[in-house]
Amino acid sequence: MLYCVRMDVRVPHDVDPDRFAALKAAEKARAEELQRAGTWRHLWRIAGQYANISVFDVASHDELHEVLSTLPLFPFMEIEVTPLARHPSAID
Repeated sequence: MLYCVRMDVRVPHDVDPDRFAALKAAEKARAEELQRAGTWRHLWRIAGQYANISVFDVASHDELHEVLSTLPLFPFMEIEVTPLARHPSAID
């Protein structure tokens, strides 16, 4: 199943900068791992925001939740999920 996921990162101002830098590095590594596995199919930055629009390919809503909760920045994210269905006019 494909899901469009918008992730907005909301980091509290009092987070230790070194801790945040480590979290961002871990987030990048996890995102790359999920992309290589084919789970995180597309990843686009939203210009001018600390946010992204992504497409995930997983078997279920529960699996998507499990995957998202493994992201190091998950505690700081506002996430909006939209399940996707094939459009009848799509040619591919």
